[in-house]
Amino acid sequence: MTKPIVVGIDGSDSAQQAVRWAAREAAARRAPLRLVHACVVVSQYTPVSLPKSVSDVLADEGREWLRKASETAAEVAPQVEVSRILEHGDPARALIEESAKAQLVVLGSRGLGGFTGLVVGSVATKVAQRGACPVVVVRGEKTDRTGKPVVVGVDGSPASEAAVAFAYEEAARLQAPLVAVHAWSDMLPASAFAIVPHAIDWPEIQTEELELLCERLAGWQEKYPDVQVDRIVVQDRPARSLLERARDAQLLVVGSRGRGGLAGLLLGSTSQALLHHAPCPVAVVQP
Repeated sequence: MTKPIVVGIDGSDSAQQAVRWAAREAAARRAPLRLVHACVVVSQYTPVSLPKSVSDVLADEGREWLRKASETAAEVAPQVEVSRILEHGDPARALIEESAKAQLVVLGSRGLGGFTGLVVGSVATKVAQRGACPVVVVRGEKTDRTGKPVVVGVDGSPASEAAVAFAYEEAARLQAPLVAVHAWSDMLPASAFAIVPHAIDWPEIQTEELELLCERLAGWQEKYPDVQVDRIVVQDRPARSLLERARDAQLLVVGSRGRGGLAGLLLGSTSQALLHHAPCPVAVVQP
C-alpha cells in the first residue's frame, strides 16, 4: 500500500498553498493525500472550563477548513484520492505522529496565528525538527515552478546523503535538472585565512572539493542517468549560496543537520536559515 502525503490544515492561506503543492506532488507520486487538522483542546490552555459548545465550534470550524482544502486538492489534481482527518490536541504532535506512516509531510510556512514578522510558524519548525519522514515547508509566492531545477545542499554528512537521495528522486520524477551545491568556506576557521592567507592553495582546495562532490554524487548519477546535474562548488557559507540558487528553483533540499551539527541540535543552522528565508519550497530530510 502506498504511503500517503500528509498536509497540515489550519484554515490559513499558507496551508491552502501547501495543499496545492502537495496535490501536485501526490499526482506525480501516485500517492493518496491525507489532510489533517488538529483542534486545540481549549481546556488545556484556559484556567477555567469552557462550555462544551466552544469545542464543538472549533471542531466544526476544523471540518470546514478540511472541506475547503479537499476542494482545493480536487481542483489541482482530481485523480488523487483525498481523505480528511480531524484530530484533537497539539497540532505539531499530531503531525509528527502522522509522519511515521507517511512518505512526506507538507506544511505552510505560517499558520493562521502567524505574525507578519515571523517567517516560519512554530508548528512547521517543530515538525521539520522531529518528523519521521521528509518534511516540506512550502515557501515563496509561486507554487507552480514547473521546469525549474531542484537544488540540493551537499556536504558529505549522513543527513546530506539522505538529502541527495531525495533530491535525485524528485528531479527524476519531475523531469527537472538538479543543481548540487557544495559550499565549503565555513569548514576552515576564519582566523586561518587571516594568519596565513598566502599559505593556502585555493585552486587546489577548489579541485579537492569538486572531487569530493563528484564522489558523493557518483552512485546516484548511475542510478538516475537521465537527470541532468549541475555541480557547483563555492567558497561561501552554505545558507547564503543555497539561498542564491533557490531564487530560480522549484524545490530546495537540505539535510536536517550538516557535518558540523551538534548532537543536541535537531536542526542545523543552515536548514533553519533556509526554512526562514528561502524563496521556494524547502524539503528537510532526516538521515
